[in-house]
Amino acid sequence: MDILALAPIAGALALVFVGYLAFHIARQDSGTERMKDIAEAIREGATAYLSRQYRTLAVFVIAVAVIVMLALDYRISIAYVAGSVCSVLAGFIGMRVAVLANVRTANAARKSLNKALSLAFKGGAVMGMSVVGLGLLGLSAFYYLYEDPNLIIGFSFGASSIALFARVGGGIYTKTADVGADLVGKIEAGIPEDDPRNPAVIADNVGDNVGDVAGMGADLFESYVSSIIATMIIGATVYGTKGVILPLLVAATGVLASIVAAFLVRTRERADPSFALNRGTFSACGLVTVAAYLMIQYVMGSDSGLGIFYATLSGLIAGVIVGVTSDYYTSGSRGPTRSIAKAARTGAATNVMTGFSYGMISTVVPVIGISLATLIAWYSAGIYGIAISAVGMLSITGMVVAADSYGPIVDNAGGIAEQSGLGKEVRKVTDALDSVGNTTKAICKGFAIGSAALTAIALFSAYSQVSGIETLDVLNPHVTLGLLIGAAIPALFCGLAILAVGKNSFRMVEEVRRQFREIPGLMEGKARPDYSRCVDISTKGALRELIAPGISAIAAPLIVGFIFGRHALGGMLAGSIVTGLILALFMANAGGAWDNAKKYIEAGNLGGKGTATHASAVVGDTVGDPFKDTAGPSLNILIKLMSIVALVFAPLFVMYALA
Repeated sequence: MDILALAPIAGALALVFVGYLAFHIARQDSGTERMKDIAEAIREGATAYLSRQYRTLAVFVIAVAVIVMLALDYRISIAYVAGSVCSVLAGFIGMRVAVLANVRTANAARKSLNKALSLAFKGGAVMGMSVVGLGLLGLSAFYYLYEDPNLIIGFSFGASSIALFARVGGGIYTKTADVGADLVGKIEAGIPEDDPRNPAVIADNVGDNVGDVAGMGADLFESYVSSIIATMIIGATVYGTKGVILPLLVAATGVLASIVAAFLVRTRERADPSFALNRGTFSACGLVTVAAYLMIQYVMGSDSGLGIFYATLSGLIAGVIVGVTSDYYTSGSRGPTRSIAKAARTGAATNVMTGFSYGMISTVVPVIGISLATLIAWYSAGIYGIAISAVGMLSITGMVVAADSYGPIVDNAGGIAEQSGLGKEVRKVTDALDSVGNTTKAICKGFAIGSAALTAIALFSAYSQVSGIETLDVLNPHVTLGLLIGAAIPALFCGLAILAVGKNSFRMVEEVRRQFREIPGLMEGKARPDYSRCVDISTKGALRELIAPGISAIAAPLIVGFIFGRHALGGMLAGSIVTGLILALFMANAGGAWDNAKKYIEAGNLGGKGTATHASAVVGDTVGDPFKDTAGPSLNILIKLMSIVALVFAPLFVMYALA
């Protein structure tokens, strides 16, 4: 059998596993009629938003496909459309099953913690396995079709384009609703989170799905395929066919390891659910380490295989380091988050300052880990080693995305339990699962940021190779200009994204206040709020505000490349990677810490809910919301998308640049 056939076989198995999980979830009891009504409202809102977003993006995809076809090659254009479609499919499938799983998880929480955990994780695993299954199948199919990795780069370009808009749009949507619900509901009205009287509560639940499930899925899908393609392009030059097929096969071992590890996620009643999720993640790491070693030795032989394995392993270890660091700085049981909570006793200002400080400090260890992984990979296998270290880190993407998507599912389950009046015991179970979900989301964000850095470095290496750049001289004024512009772009992007959340949140806050003021009996629970109005505000605002950040990411490398030349563009990519990595780590960890500091107080510590300390922590969490769920995670895609645009259009920059 052709050894490469293992890649599409593994991709197909992942999709078969998706079908099995979806069928199992759909068969579970979805609870009372009230629970079903709430779940249906969430499903309708999420489906409506994604449908409108994808219709909007279809115009953009068609326009870019035509440009690529006319300027470059029709085969790259076909791959671009296919990558866009696969990214859309992965996000939509994951979101669709997540909204099936949330209400069934809430109902399962009425019976046992283990059943609720199992259902929520299975719902998240659908997203994870959809990402790796569609990614590996698509890449394998195009390699069989084209037999040239330089033509497959269009697949990654399509995935990156969709991912950026999905991540930014979903982030704006979810944080618009979350900020509106918290500022008016918790602080002004003094009602609990997910209280059915809050008009923004359904929009908040919808946002969890379109932002944290579909958005994160598109993010990791893009990282996954980009790292593989960059390694294939470099491998073609360094090792020939063996170097091209190896990243596909390493990814295949990761898919199989993630499927096996998924069956290990189970827990006992009264046990800490985090142990079950961590057991699955670390089991996947162990399995893929052994399988990757055997695969690399088989394909590359003992001479170069050991060095490539060390490079692959360095990326996997770096991912664990970044994830563990994110856990330390964001977990409610750790010192930094509790210090942030204690700082809220003297007001919102000290809470924000403390969270800001710990967010900055949290960047140091991950940067050192990624730097060491890059160094080890270089000395082990050169440029190819750096590229395949990113593949190693992303080999367990299926498991990591599953653990991440578990978070918004249990968050939604808690909201449905609250709105359905299921009682304190059920909410206690969902809160226990949700607290773990906050940590898994932070770990996944750290993992996504680390993989983005290594993938961007790999894409940068591929760009240098394609454009004929051997060295970048920082004393060259064109390179210096590019470095400075590249360093500024992540800051500009973050500013646009956070400003978008702020503008749309203003509309949401005004609407929630209006309903509390004008709907008779709403606060007494005798009237039903107009949920659809808040959903509409989030939807329209997200689609309107995502355009400027998205277009800037694609336009910047084209402008610099054509006006200032390939060396200036190389400098720009280098500058964006450095500042993008720091800002992304800072925002993700600071935002997660502010969120869990608030939850630590809500658990009854430092006076609990309804106190001035709690109100200050809510303000800090509100500041952190667009940090961790809009701007921060979108930076992962920004730095990779700019590298991919540079790589796709590199031949034109060499031929037609003005400088």
